[in-house]
Amino acid sequence: QVQLMESGGGSVQAGGSLRLSCDFSGMTTEKYYVGWSRQVPGKEREGVAAIYIGGTGSITRYADYVRGRFTISREKVKIVVYLQMNSLMFADTAIYYCAAVGSRPNSIPPLRSSDYPFWGQGTLVTVSS
Repeated sequence: QVQLMESGGGSVQAGGSLRLSCDFSGMTTEKYYVGWSRQVPGKEREGVAAIYIGGTGSITRYADYVRGRFTISREKVKIVVYLQMNSLMFADTAIYYCAAVGSRPNSIPPLRSSDYPFWGQGTLVTVSS
């Protein structure tokens, strides 16, 4: 059973930084994607960043509204994916979720939330202006 758990959320002032962690287990395939999405109550969930897990390399992808401010990375020893968030803005306030899906040939890490079948419970990030 695939399980994902986010941590690291909290309150921060605009311009500050937070690092989210996603601990997950249970993937039966060695190659897969892990993505971060966020959701504000009343709005659709939107993709933030995604990373390919498999082999020694890594492929990452970012939404335009976080590129240059957020960095997704993976732990090599244990199965953890991080989202380093810098220069946070009030608009980044949301519940952040991590998700996982098996990789497919000739594909790139998906940002669309509907591409991910496995999800964590989310962690709240609040940015005050």
